[in-house]
Amino acid sequence: MGLPRKLKQLMLFNAGLTYVGDVTSVTLPKLARKLEEYRSGGMNRPAKIDMGGEALEIEFTCGGPMRDVLRQYGAVGVGDVQLRFVGSYQDDDSGEVTAIEIAVRGRHEEIDMGEAKPGEGTEFKVKSSLVYYKLSWNGVTEIEIDVLGMIEMVGGVDRMAQIREALGIF
Repeated sequence: MGLPRKLKQLMLFNAGLTYVGDVTSVTLPKLARKLEEYRSGGMNRPAKIDMGGEALEIEFTCGGPMRDVLRQYGAVGVGDVQLRFVGSYQDDDSGEVTAIEIAVRGRHEEIDMGEAKPGEGTEFKVKSSLVYYKLSWNGVTEIEIDVLGMIEMVGGVDRMAQIREALGIF
């Protein structure tokens, strides 16, 4: 019998700063393709044609205001903010622990300081748009997306290499 890997603990780093005791949750980037329906003569149904990837974003929540995040507001460069999520996932059947790390670069799109009420907990929410994404599984890079470099590595295969070559981008 096999049981799924479950997140046992997580950590978020912002420009190398550790958010121990600060980060309460992270919504990891969704990997989504932009597919367009296409149907022509001789086709009884449409086929969905891959038109590239959807925009990448990450969200995280902290237990209170974070000065270093506020100082990153309005970052000029599209990839000036560097975040790194590390999750410790464990299979309760075998006890095996898997480290999943997601490193991203982008800039903050929204900073929500939430509702302020005396004597109650607060939430500090941040949403960031991304131009770089790298997912590693136990130290092995599985997916790497560099939007500006037109690189999309999946399982060690660069799926954009032929397109870059056709465009003369090396």
